[in-house]
Order: sequence, then C-alpha cells, then structure tokens
Amino acid sequence: MNCIHTRNKASIAALRKAMYDFEESTVRARLDALVDECAIIHTPCPLDDMTGPVDWYMRCYAPLLEAMPDLERRDFIVMGGRTEHGDDWIGCGGYYSGTFIAPWLDIPPTGHLAYMRFAEFYRFVEGKVVEIQSLWDIPELMMLAGAWPMAPSLGLEYHIPGPATLDGLVAGPWDEGRANASCRHIVDMLTHLKKHPAQGGPDVMEMPRFWHPRMNWYGPAGIGTGRGISGFRNWHQIPFLNAMPDRGQYLDEIVYHFFGDEDYVAVTGWPNMIQTITHDGFLGIAPSGQRITMCSLDFWRIENGLIRENWVMVDLLDTYRQLGVDVLSRMREFNKARARGSVPIASEVRA
Repeated sequence: MNCIHTRNKASIAALRKAMYDFEESTVRARLDALVDECAIIHTPCPLDDMTGPVDWYMRCYAPLLEAMPDLERRDFIVMGGRTEHGDDWIGCGGYYSGTFIAPWLDIPPTGHLAYMRFAEFYRFVEGKVVEIQSLWDIPELMMLAGAWPMAPSLGLEYHIPGPATLDGLVAGPWDEGRANASCRHIVDMLTHLKKHPAQGGPDVMEMPRFWHPRMNWYGPAGIGTGRGISGFRNWHQIPFLNAMPDRGQYLDEIVYHFFGDEDYVAVTGWPNMIQTITHDGFLGIAPSGQRITMCSLDFWRIENGLIRENWVMVDLLDTYRQLGVDVLSRMREFNKARARGSVPIASEVRA
C-alpha cells in the first residue's frame, strides 16, 4: 500500500465502518485515532467551525445520534488525490440515515426512516486529518419532516442516487495522469461557465463540449435536481445568474482545491464563491445589494469524456443567514403548534 491516497482511504474506511453500525465508543475511538486534536473542522450553519475530534463528536454526532439512535452512515463516493497546491485530500459523499425519533436542531421528528446527504472532505498530513470541510444537507431533513419554512425548490427534490456506474468507491492506486486529465476537463468547463454573462450569451459556455446530454445535476435541497443541460439551466443556473450576475469575478479572494481520482473530480474551498445579491433576488429573497460568500463541495463523474453526473452541496442556511434570515428560527415559528419531544417508538428503535 505505497500509494498515499490509498493509505488515506484506508484510514477513512475504518471511520466509515464504525459509523455504519454507529456506536459511540467505537466511533469516538476512530475519530481520536484519525483526526488531529488541533484539526480545524468546518461544518454547515448553524453548527459552524470547531476544533478537534472531541468537539466534532459532541457538537455534531452526539445530538444526531440522540435523534436517530440507529444512526447509519452510507458512502457512495470515496475518492482521493493531490491538489494543485500540493495538499492530499479524501472526499466522501453519501448519507446519514436512521429512524428520526427525537428533535434535532429543533427539526420535529417523524418516527420514520430519514436521511440527510453529506459531502465531507478530509485533508491529511502524515497520516492524520488536519482539516475537515463538511456540509450536511440540513434543509433536506427539514423537508422530510415537513418543516421547511422557505421558498419551494425550482428543481426536483428526491433521494439523490450514487453514481450510475456504481464505481464511486475508487480503490486505487492513484493514477496521477488520469486524475490530472479529469481535473483539467472540470477546470476548463468552469472557466467557460464563468464567461457568461460577462462575456456573452449562453453559447460562450460551450456546455455541449463538456456535459453529457443526459447529465444529472444533483443540487442541494432548496434548489433541487436538474436533468440535462436545459434542466440545469432552467432550475439552477438562470435563476442563480439572474440574482448574482457578478459571480466568478472575485477569484483573487478565494482559494479552490481541485483533486481527481480516475473519472471523479472534487472541489472544495471555504468559501469558494463570492457574489452580490442584486437584480432578481435569490431563493425567494428580494435583492439586497449585499455581497455574500458561499461554501460549495462538489463531485463530478466523467463518462466518455463528458460530465454525466454532478453532486453539489451548498450551505444554503449560511446564505440565508448572511441575508439576515434565520431559517431555523423561522422553522420554529412555523412548527410551534406541533407536538415536541420524542415519538413513542423510541424504545423499540434502541432495542
């Protein structure tokens, strides 16, 4: 196992296995072994930033385990690689799921199986994780609970699948040449995307050159999924650019981390977007003229030289927060007449 990325994937595999049959002592032991005590851990609003494995477990996993005592982690993408900055990252995408029997972040429980998509990126130095960038699709869980208080999604909301090719758990060893070629395709595609609207109409993006005609763009809950180039444009890109036509113009103020692994590419950055809410507004909020940042964690899968699938996570709760909207407070107001506390089947779930 001479490949550094294969070794790092093996380290993550031990944590993933512990989180599949989630039990506190086992998971905490794996976290302590894997994550440096001084690691910087970025998580979504309202969980925000923390330091080290103890803080990460107590603020994120312990409350979630209380809400879903049969908590289970399932990964459908595990990939790794070295970025253009020389850093070694592992990217994981999948779901946390379980029987939702007690409130979490004041989201009311359903008593049924619930799931929440995640994207988690781990930066390794000498076998230890020193930085984590993690997004959990909290709005997805709110929607499953019937508690989403904001504007409806333009795209389709459904249970996002893993890769159609069932090869998202990339085994290795890492092929640097293939990984770099995949990254070049994505970076070139994004360079062309940013030409519109500043440099011309939609044709300047040359989307058919990069995207498969049957591509799926799996957006975060609150935006939803689009099928094909027209689905992507109608249900995400056009509303996004109508609200923030200056996107992609502040690249000197952000840092991207691209890495590839066979036909998969990931990008991370905290934040990795800056733009101004103007013109048509965004997500049902009137234009404020306010410049905001966004954190997005993405995976792409390339098939026969074209992007066939793109999994996108954005911290939408933080976007709302920057615009002065406390989504969780609004959710509590919308749902304060609902019964609070655990559902009666809790003892059966714990057995």
